[in-house]
Amino acid sequence: MQLRPSRQYVVDRLREIRAADPELAQRLRRLQKFSGTIRTNVVFLTRACDIRCQGCWYFGHGMEKGVSETTDVDLADAFARQLAGAGVTHALLLGGEPTLVPDRIRAFTRHVRHVTVVTNGLRPLPREADFDEVNLAVSVFGGGPLDDQLRGIRPNGSRFTGLFPQALRNYQGDRRAVFIYALSDDSTEHIEDTVRRIRDNGNQVSFSFYSAYDTDTPITPDSSRREDLLNEALRVRVLYPDAVTSHPYYIRTAVTGRSHWAEFGYDVCATISETHPDHLKRLANGNPVLPEFAAYRPDLRTVQFCCTSGDCRGCRDSQAVHSWLLVSLPHFLESVARLREWVEVAESFYRQYYWSPYHPRHT
Repeated sequence: MQLRPSRQYVVDRLREIRAADPELAQRLRRLQKFSGTIRTNVVFLTRACDIRCQGCWYFGHGMEKGVSETTDVDLADAFARQLAGAGVTHALLLGGEPTLVPDRIRAFTRHVRHVTVVTNGLRPLPREADFDEVNLAVSVFGGGPLDDQLRGIRPNGSRFTGLFPQALRNYQGDRRAVFIYALSDDSTEHIEDTVRRIRDNGNQVSFSFYSAYDTDTPITPDSSRREDLLNEALRVRVLYPDAVTSHPYYIRTAVTGRSHWAEFGYDVCATISETHPDHLKRLANGNPVLPEFAAYRPDLRTVQFCCTSGDCRGCRDSQAVHSWLLVSLPHFLESVARLREWVEVAESFYRQYYWSPYHPRHT
């Protein structure tokens, strides 16, 4: 792992690059101005879910246990108001399945400027005034028949089919929706068709990498199949640039777990809850984290370890990987081309959010 560049190096290099490329400097200023208004907190809104995905880190780690769930909408409203008062401008709502509790989602849209709902897609979030500006992150695992194999499982263990087609119907033409497509080593032959169907449905797609959290090896070692998967994901991105938001640099990092200076893992992860007591050593290592980031459990009181399960062995969470890259600007200052790559990664990240000025509806 490379040492983090010094502050003076960063200041000097930014000055040099801005002078060398005014257009890039303008894009960087715009990004920094917007990103400076975004402060994200994660809220696990409910323990309930209507499916049991294989590889679900929430139920795979028993995260629905050991804590109560705040069902009182007035308490949820007060909590959302508290977050907004503390400067949180983006509430990322997880579960369980948040669309099962729309009144609690509504509590956040009343108070927090930007809201993203992560959903399995089985039921639609209504298109109504309170949800007009909500960003919807719809899950897909594997693509093609793999999605039903991995996600078409009811809480009682019985299986069903057609989850992805149902999600497409629920969000047809809905520009709020971006499909978060978790690629796996078995996905290669399904990527193009899955992306095409999402594009034809009027939605965007962002790639992540599937971790089988229900196994002893959430992510298997790199293999020739992994290289084929990466090459196909990059090829499909070129074919469908209007649909795929993910930048090639991010795709490589998500699939391989490596950037050009380090491997992704706990020591560099930026989406840890700053006030959680287990992070004292991590915070002392000097690698940046999202400022004042916190993840809250469904009691709306307990601070959780991080934005996912806390099982870092297999984590390739798309938010976590993207956030690591975004807080790592100093590692992208070796050249104008490298800084342009970082700017493009950041612009593509914000493109997936319906409430962002980088979303296609504003272009």
